[in-house]
Amino acid sequence: MEVIKIKATHDKPGVILDKKNNKFEFKGNSLPENANSFYEPILKWFDEYIKNPNPRTVIELKLDYLNTASSKAFFSIFMKIEKIKETGNDVLIKWYYDEDDEDMEEVGEEFDDIINLPFEHISYEGD
Repeated sequence: MEVIKIKATHDKPGVILDKKNNKFEFKGNSLPENANSFYEPILKWFDEYIKNPNPRTVIELKLDYLNTASSKAFFSIFMKIEKIKETGNDVLIKWYYDEDDEDMEEVGEEFDDIINLPFEHISYEGD
């Protein structure tokens, strides 16, 4: 599978989707002007990945900000990851949030409540 590497900008998260090295990561702000066009290739990548996933998939999210359109995109990603879990593979979502950022902590908790995936909530000391 082709690796997706996107460098973070002010409004777009850094993304690494690398099946071979078992690295699945989103970092930074996610408020792209057109979230559908930004996340479309990522969603398509996951469509391919779920056909032959790694035995263990850990997705790390260390997002500073997430707009509504990005939340919808992540919901779609999580729904695809649920299919991996349903086939008996091991999955984990690691949700990192700045210990002083209650909003991002709550976003992770809301996803955890509505998605049937194991979540690990990890606080860190911000800058």
